[in-house]
Formats: sequence, C-alpha cells, structure tokens
Amino acid sequence: MIKHKDHFHGSDLEKIEEIYGIKKEEIISFSANVNPLGISPLLKDALAEKIDVITTYPDREYTSLRKCIAAYCQTEYENVIVGNGSTELISLFIQIEHPKKALVIGPTYSEYEREISLGGGATLYYPLKESNNFQLNLEDFLPHLNESIDLLVICNPNNPTSTSIRKKDMRHILDACKQHDIYVMVDETYVEFADDMEELSAVPLTNYYNNVIILRGTSKFFAAPGLRLGYAITGNRDLIKSINTRKNPWTINSLAVAAGEAMFEDMEYIRRTKALISSERAKLFQQLQKHPDFKVYKPDGNFMLARILRDDLTSQDLFDRAIREKMMIRDCSTFPFLDNKYIRFCFMKPEDNERLLSCLMRS
Repeated sequence: MIKHKDHFHGSDLEKIEEIYGIKKEEIISFSANVNPLGISPLLKDALAEKIDVITTYPDREYTSLRKCIAAYCQTEYENVIVGNGSTELISLFIQIEHPKKALVIGPTYSEYEREISLGGGATLYYPLKESNNFQLNLEDFLPHLNESIDLLVICNPNNPTSTSIRKKDMRHILDACKQHDIYVMVDETYVEFADDMEELSAVPLTNYYNNVIILRGTSKFFAAPGLRLGYAITGNRDLIKSINTRKNPWTINSLAVAAGEAMFEDMEYIRRTKALISSERAKLFQQLQKHPDFKVYKPDGNFMLARILRDDLTSQDLFDRAIREKMMIRDCSTFPFLDNKYIRFCFMKPEDNERLLSCLMRS
C-alpha cells in the first residue's frame, strides 16, 4: 500500500491521478455524492440553444430564475435568493449574522466551521452518537441551546452520516432557538434524494419562522457542480435585503441562469433520479447490513456511512483497495468524532454499485 497522509475530497481526482498513476477519467467517484445520471437532458438542450445569452448581462434581480426555483420548492419567489454555489451564500450569511459562538451538529461538512472562523467566531460541536446510530436525540440536544449561542448549523440529511431530522422535530428545535434568539442555518443539499422528502424539508417552516434559512444547490441532485448555482430560502425579508446589499452583482452568469430555468422543470429527470437512488439505496443497505465486516447506518441521502468491524482493516486500507480498482470512496477519518474505521460512499448506477460491493466485501 502507498504510504501517504492525504485524505481526498470527491473532486480531488487530479491528486489521485498523481499519487496512484490512474487516469482520472477512468475513476468512478463514489466520494463526490453526485447524481450518477449526469445532467438533465433539458439542461443540455437549453445550454446548446441559449449559448448566445453570454452576450448579455443577466437580470440583476434574477426574477425568472427565482420564480422557477420557488415553483420547484413550493414557496414564494420573494423568499428565494440565489448565489454562486451554496458556499457563497453560507459565507454571506455568516458575514451578516457575524456569530460569536455557533453550535454545529457533527460530524459534518467542514466548510461551516471554516466560514465561522473567518468571521471571527468560535464553533462548538454537538456530536451525534454512534450508539444511537447517529440519529439526533432531541431530548438530550435541546438543553444545549442557550443564550450564549448565536447560530445553530444543521445539515439535513447530514453529511457524512446520511441521517436526518424530521420536520416535526425541526419545529421543536426552531421553537427553542426562537426562545434563545438563535438563528438556524439548515443545509438541505441532499434532501431531494430522500424517499420522504416532504417529511424532512424545512422549507414550509419558513412561512412561520423568521429565524431560519434553508440552503440548497444544484451540484449534487442535478449533477452540476461546475455550474456553481446555489440558492437559499427564508421568510426573513430583512435578511434577504441584507444579503442582496452585500453580495456582488451578477454572481451567477447567464448560462447558469438558463440552466437553472430548465433543470428545475425537468420532471422526468427528477423522477428517474429519485427512483434510481431509492432502489440502489435499499439494495446496498440491505446487503451490507447482513455482512459481518460492516455496520451500516440507515441512510436518507444518496450516500451511506459504514463502520468497519474487522480489527485488521482500516478506512485507508479500503480506500486503497477501491482506488486500485478505479473506484474512489471517502475515508472518513478526518471528520470530527469519526476515526479510521469509517467509510462513506454514494450510490451510483447498479453495475457500478455491484463492483463496489464486490470490492468492499472481499475477505
């Protein structure tokens, strides 16, 4: 095995190519959590037909795009704000709220802590417990909310655990946060993959709570990370005004606007994606649940977290084994509260998933 200390993100295929000598085009990335169907056919057609839009500036208000997003999310377009990927919106929101102390439910995506730190704030973590299968224990969690906290960050479904908080429980959290004057940022990057999305998404709650902002993007479900199109939904119009005042004009280019207006209306693509992920998620969970080498946690997203039960096997060992067979999984040892016994992989096409299972389950 190659001895190195690199831990790879799903987009680090160039590093993989350099270290392992495998052409990046030959690697199936089970680490990037991107829709295996590729981009929407309507999106392909729209970009081909509307290439000339790059000769003009986009509408500064992005009204048409926001109306498409609002229809897709079943909200009012005045509640929608768009940005250059959800990362820009996270950054802008942190800059405006300027939290001195944030509470993050972890293990989770590292960008939240990074942005809070850049804003001069401190991050505390509330750890999801393996003994509870990484499900949030609401009764234990709520007492951790108090006046010393300015911001609560929740990824739902959570990355890397793929576990979720139901909308009814989210209401209890928002109520407690309202009581203590805590703003809540909910990252719903993976919610569209869930079988029971309507029971998970907090978007309807923005009609009743002004202390919550929902973040989403097009990188994962719509397989368009290079498009850099993200959006946020909040019922707090003052916050939207503050973000619009601070953010640069035209952060979304004309092609991304045309793409967004097309992809959110591709109902057949959305249906096919949900059906594929639902089927493969159930199949892989069932098969690995029976295997003595792994403990898997019931996933709601398009990826699954697995704990390695064998003493003689680490996450680095499995990463190395998979990459030599031109498949890239995520070694989760860099996530807080996890160690070198955890891996994460997303659900790809059936034939690719079978290859990965064969690799992972080999003695």
